[in-house]
Amino acid sequence: MATHRLDKVNELLKREIGTFVQREFEWPGTIVSILDVEVTEDLREARVWVGVVGRMGVASVLEKLTRARGSIQKAVSRRVTLRNTPRLSFRHDDSAQRGVDMVNLLDDIEKNLPKAPRLPEGEQDPEL
Repeated sequence: MATHRLDKVNELLKREIGTFVQREFEWPGTIVSILDVEVTEDLREARVWVGVVGRMGVASVLEKLTRARGSIQKAVSRRVTLRNTPRLSFRHDDSAQRGVDMVNLLDDIEKNLPKAPRLPEGEQDPEL
């Protein structure tokens, strides 16, 4: 199977799984996102990369998704026509949380930096 076709299948599955997960599940105080899907060439398996940011633990989100795998696969198979509907396995992708942590770190650094003195109007910074 061509890589281009696999890329299209990955994107289609990502969109459909993401839509289903947002519509059918509640995640109190938590943002759950389907970040990527990687389908094997034979279309029998798909790794679904999930981002979790918020109060719910990663383990409980992955457990909830894994328990509902059958209903998710069934919903996807109704919307996506493939010879085989891949067996989904959910995995954690911590890049979303790392991004949030990085933004928070930058905010902390900015808050703790000494403020530069303001120059009187009309004067220019000698370093410029």
